[in-house]
Amino acid sequence: MVAGGQRRGTQCWWFALSFSLMLSCVERVSAQIKYSIPEEVKVGSAVGNVAKDLGLDISSLEERQFRIVSGAEDAQFIVNTRNGVLSVQENIDREELCESISPCLINLKMVAENPMEIHYVEVEIIDVNDNSPSFQEEESILEISESTFPGKRFQLPAAHDPDVVTNTVRMYKLNHNDYFSLQIRERGEDKIPFLVLQKSLDREKENEHKLILTAVDGGNPPRSGTLNVTVIVLDSNDNNPTFSQEVYSVTIHENVEVNKRVITVNATDLDESSNGEIEYVFGGQLDRKIYEMFSLDKNTGEIRVKGKIDFEKVDVYKLDVHATDKGQPPMSTDCRVIIKVLDVNDNKPDIGVTSLSKMVSEDSKPGTVVALISITDQDAGLNGKVICSLSDNVPFDLKPSFQENMYSLVIKHKLDRESVSHYDVTITATDCGVPPLSTSRTLIIDVSDVNDNAPQFAQNPVELYLVENNEPGKPIFSVSASDKDLNENAALTYRIIREESSQQKNAVFLNINSDNGQITALKSFDFETLKTFQFQVVASDSGTPSLSNNVTVKVFILDQNDNAPAILYPLNSNGSAQGVEEIPRNVNAGHLVTKVRAYDADIGYNGWLLFSLQEVTDHSLFALDRYTGQIRTLRSFTETDEAEHKLVILVKDNGNVSLSATATVIVKLVEPKEAFAASDVKSAAKDDEDSNVIFYLMITLGAVSVLFLVSIIVLIAMQCSKSTDYTSKYLPETNYDGTLCHSIQYRSGEKRYMLVGPRMSIGSTIVPGSHANTLVLPDRRRPSEEYFNCYHHYFERLPIIFCSLLTLHKLLGYPRMHGAEISLEKLSN
Repeated sequence: MVAGGQRRGTQCWWFALSFSLMLSCVERVSAQIKYSIPEEVKVGSAVGNVAKDLGLDISSLEERQFRIVSGAEDAQFIVNTRNGVLSVQENIDREELCESISPCLINLKMVAENPMEIHYVEVEIIDVNDNSPSFQEEESILEISESTFPGKRFQLPAAHDPDVVTNTVRMYKLNHNDYFSLQIRERGEDKIPFLVLQKSLDREKENEHKLILTAVDGGNPPRSGTLNVTVIVLDSNDNNPTFSQEVYSVTIHENVEVNKRVITVNATDLDESSNGEIEYVFGGQLDRKIYEMFSLDKNTGEIRVKGKIDFEKVDVYKLDVHATDKGQPPMSTDCRVIIKVLDVNDNKPDIGVTSLSKMVSEDSKPGTVVALISITDQDAGLNGKVICSLSDNVPFDLKPSFQENMYSLVIKHKLDRESVSHYDVTITATDCGVPPLSTSRTLIIDVSDVNDNAPQFAQNPVELYLVENNEPGKPIFSVSASDKDLNENAALTYRIIREESSQQKNAVFLNINSDNGQITALKSFDFETLKTFQFQVVASDSGTPSLSNNVTVKVFILDQNDNAPAILYPLNSNGSAQGVEEIPRNVNAGHLVTKVRAYDADIGYNGWLLFSLQEVTDHSLFALDRYTGQIRTLRSFTETDEAEHKLVILVKDNGNVSLSATATVIVKLVEPKEAFAASDVKSAAKDDEDSNVIFYLMITLGAVSVLFLVSIIVLIAMQCSKSTDYTSKYLPETNYDGTLCHSIQYRSGEKRYMLVGPRMSIGSTIVPGSHANTLVLPDRRRPSEEYFNCYHHYFERLPIIFCSLLTLHKLLGYPRMHGAEISLEKLSN
């Protein structure tokens, strides 16, 4: 009773120690929680707080229906949704769950919903020494002849213990006696007890011996089981059978046909009658597979092939053959038969691949190991000697290792993913048998991308033609680059270079979508203030390090008819377009009464002004030139004509939607003497003013002329030193009488464009590709004419300065300069 209490106390102490070690050994492996508990633990015992160890919110376990869903073994455990503790729900018997498997692992799948989460918890059931060794039978009976010599061994039944590791059978003990001792032989992990005869038996003195065999396990405290062994002493059969050889040896080829005779063993017995009759059997301790491969004739001792012989599985068979006579008690002896199997070339080489890098970086250096190749052939000799080769046209090579049939697949030369991104490498292994056998294996190797390609634009520079008065915030253009790399190495972002240079300063009014390169104007551009500018867009990839490239975008603002004509003359003191002209009555037909001057900030057709009489008192007296704005008399005046005439002149441009302005001219007819007198009075009143104006005008004209000539010389030198095939430049062009000089022509690539103004001979210049108020001009220059045209291009525009000065004179409201104004007008025309 006391011993039992001590045993239970020891078990409780062992359980507490194991359980504390289990709780301290919680570890997280590959996103799993592993616990260890001993078997037979008390129902309700806590295994661990899985919610805490998995990092789950304990307060939400019930709401999320946290539970075990793994399978049948989950009935052993239950999880408390209030505190997240995993506890034992049923009695756990390791031997029932895992039998002899060690370690005993139970995998639990746990699910939490909203959101769905799946976690895996592994519980190791630690073996407890709760089983004693046991024998299949309660008693074993041995019959031993009295003539048996000391040293003879007799195998005893082995005990079985369902516990594992240290808790299984570790030793055997035999009760003390004078005739027998115990010998333990290990066969694998099993310990087999043998009874050894120490001295000769005497049936007449003692015909039966009672022995007790005790099996002890390695638990703490140890457990044991007993077997009653009864030895019955028989009368002697004095002679044992004897084999002609202690060891028989024979060779056979693999794949030999079934029922082929292998060898015949022979044993003799000097006894007579039944004590000399011999039967042959295989040894009881042989591998059962041997019984499937060979058969033994019990009467003749002939061994034949029974199953398929395979050298690659077993190359040597060792058979124990027992010869037993029919005496009472029977006597036996044994011999060893060694059957060697000869190899036949019946196995193809096997190609094994280890450490295969299915993805190889394109910047890998030659010599980099991609995979380790091992070639095996289960055949022997030349049949197992293998020659290995590689497919052609691949940038890889096989390098043999110091170990036979081991190779390294290495890079032979530099890779380029943009050229070839995928390789199918075929390895062929051929043995040296007759006939030779071969096998092939294809390795799939992908080349991974390296950021070795900068983004590329299809065109550089890019020309953008943008109509003025664009809506701010609306996209105006998109740039797009391509990158031969992949993934983030080809993920492009765009940005605009913002510098303070004169060419780039307008970039501040632009924004670009960094993802797709769409350019948005933040303001509305005005052709009259800005005609062209350029900026640069940089495309950068997302590789490491990042590579980039830029493109120059040249923006050309296109004109819209957004400016109405402005009357320059006549203008009175309050700013209205109205003036009074006095002419003598005696003028002839064709007399120039006055000239209406107007200006339109637009160009081309949008700035081409036409004049028309909207209102006139007498259509027979005055005529208006629709292009120049000159008002002339149609006939001489008569006495009956009225002394005052009102002319309303309509000035409109030639845009798609015309804009217009009106000017009023009051023509007064005076007598010749009054006209001269009025002219003298006006001249005298303004002599001082004219002298000052002429002086300032001459200074201005001189300064501007000098600056203009210097600029022309510099521009000629720069321009003529360049190729005449320049891209998209605006060039000034003279306009016609009645407007300021602001027509434009420009060049793009090999085409020359001109924004058409009035009085231009356009009939011979229009070529296919013209549209709106833009004409495509044929470029017939010969190389020998390039420099001539370059100089002529600038000198032919000298009248522009005079036209501008004339306009400045009129804008300032200065009086006519008599012949100087006429000369300037002619020069501008």
